[in-house]
Amino acid sequence: MRKQLRLRRAKDFARLRQQGQTIRHPLMILSLLPNDLPYNRYGIITSKRLGNAVKRNRTRRLIREAVRLLHDGLKQGYDVVIITRHESVGKPYKVIQEAVYQLFLRVNLVKENK
Repeated sequence: MRKQLRLRRAKDFARLRQQGQTIRHPLMILSLLPNDLPYNRYGIITSKRLGNAVKRNRTRRLIREAVRLLHDGLKQGYDVVIITRHESVGKPYKVIQEAVYQLFLRVNLVKENK
């Protein structure tokens, strides 16, 4: 994922936590807020409670890849944060991809032609 599309500042994460719309899934949580930019920005949060660094990084990479593939089929102009849950650790890529897609569908971010 390009650096321009990543959320990095703590201020942005805090704004999403306070003002954003939150959707829950058994594997992850998605927070969404309009950002007044012509593109989406994404952030992924993996807690240390998920396990060691290998498990956290693998989960983060799988989610990042699922978001990267969906990016062109999404409505633009939003900040999105995905918070992983313990149940997502060790799941195969297809399960993670489907969970990410379902979350984006539930917040109506998927374009109609996709």
